[in-house]
Amino acid sequence: MRAKFVLGLVATASASVPATAEPWRDGFVSRVEALALIQTLNASLLASRSATATLEKWCADHKMSAAPKILARRVAGVEKPPSEETRRRLDVSAEEPVKYRRVQLACGEHVLSEADNWYVPGRLSDEMIRTLEATETPFGKAIAPLQPFRRTIEMKMRWSPLPEGWESSATAALPQNADGALSIPHDVFEHTAVVYAPDQRPLSEVHETYTREILDFSPPLAGASRE
Repeated sequence: MRAKFVLGLVATASASVPATAEPWRDGFVSRVEALALIQTLNASLLASRSATATLEKWCADHKMSAAPKILARRVAGVEKPPSEETRRRLDVSAEEPVKYRRVQLACGEHVLSEADNWYVPGRLSDEMIRTLEATETPFGKAIAPLQPFRRTIEMKMRWSPLPEGWESSATAALPQNADGALSIPHDVFEHTAVVYAPDQRPLSEVHETYTREILDFSPPLAGASRE
């Protein structure tokens, strides 16, 4: 009986631990897969009310962590005053306080994005402000009682697995890594968005850089023929 109980615990633990990711190999199929995944996440974020919820679903769907929960790891020692353009977007005067928060949005060991967030404390509750200043709660979760939504005002692709014009020539050469691994730069794409309350009052501006760790899982066709 005890043996069955122990085996049951082992089976449960094994099911909850994500499998070790296989490396992304360089090649045309791998690059197409990577491009499709990047564009899928990008489109999901553009259509979402909450980047945090989208990243948690991404982490869970790809089994990147046994506990697919996004934490906002504070980055200390960084200060960026809001620009005049940011104050205009937030509809605040030059004298009204705007607070700044730099975080890494991580799921388990994977830092999926790095974010600069300027928010208007006068439009949040005291409890929300304490949560943002003292915990690793993502901004979207901290202010969830306000039922916020976001509008992306700028999106930049920082890297594409396929070079521009690849589809126009059958002989177009793809860059190849000598050791066979797909080389992915740290910055993959960026979003700048404004978060609003339901009454259209802006609450914050966020600049997010999504990192190569969004692909920290085994390629879709791992183990299959990739020719």
